[in-house]
Amino acid sequence: MKKSDVELDGFRAYLLEKGKRQKTVEDYVRHITNFRKWLQSEGNDLDNLTRYDVQQYMKHLQNQGNKATTMNPKFSAIVAYARYTGQPHLVENIQRPEIRHSRHISPQSLSRSDRNRLFRELERSGNLRSIAIAYTLLYTGLRVSELVALNRSDVHIGERSGQVIVRDGKGGIARTVPLPSEARYHLRRYLESREDDDPALFLSNFKKRISIRAVQRIFEKLGVHPHMLRHTYGRELVSSGIDIATVAELMGHSDVNVTRRYAAPSMKDLEQAVEKVFG
Repeated sequence: MKKSDVELDGFRAYLLEKGKRQKTVEDYVRHITNFRKWLQSEGNDLDNLTRYDVQQYMKHLQNQGNKATTMNPKFSAIVAYARYTGQPHLVENIQRPEIRHSRHISPQSLSRSDRNRLFRELERSGNLRSIAIAYTLLYTGLRVSELVALNRSDVHIGERSGQVIVRDGKGGIARTVPLPSEARYHLRRYLESREDDDPALFLSNFKKRISIRAVQRIFEKLGVHPHMLRHTYGRELVSSGIDIATVAELMGHSDVNVTRRYAAPSMKDLEQAVEKVFG
């Protein structure tokens, strides 16, 4: 076995010891594996890594059409690897494109008419799982990654109240989110239709825990990205007068500045304002 192969195994163990989530660990190892392949194509390897290699790899990724948002996790993996090997100088002052944030526009959410269309089409389909997923996402604001990780034991459905326990949210933040009556109703219907004892809350068509991609496909067929339901949850709470700190807690935001985006006008709000004056 190559020294670099041993290093990757050690790198994986190092990340787990640092408390990184399993998905993050696998992503980082995959990014370093791709970096190693590129190094080999350039006549080098991880055993003889230099700062120049890191800088050239960033330029290579940019030339390949990678945006700042896709380059950042790859660079973060290299930073972690440099620290693991005791060579933090390898990633100092590396030039790469900056992420440009549109801080003054609220994230795209669903209008009331879009929501009505979505739920009508889902209910017409008769697919209890898809309906339950949609209501859970909209009424709890969970990320899709959090939804697919849920077990039955993480959901408490009572007659007058209910909660969803997110045990491993983004950044390792755990939280408990109230489960409104409409979401409880559709979740109960779906679970009553199940005849298995699998602990996963949602199963795929192959009777295994549903994947993020499978959830995305449900909504793609309806012309919606599932994350829009999370954005709708945040925007509805803020526009109803719920304070930012409470919304941040419900959505699992470690930075309330992220939550403040939902108080900003949406593009539709801006269009309506201009139309009102100049239309």
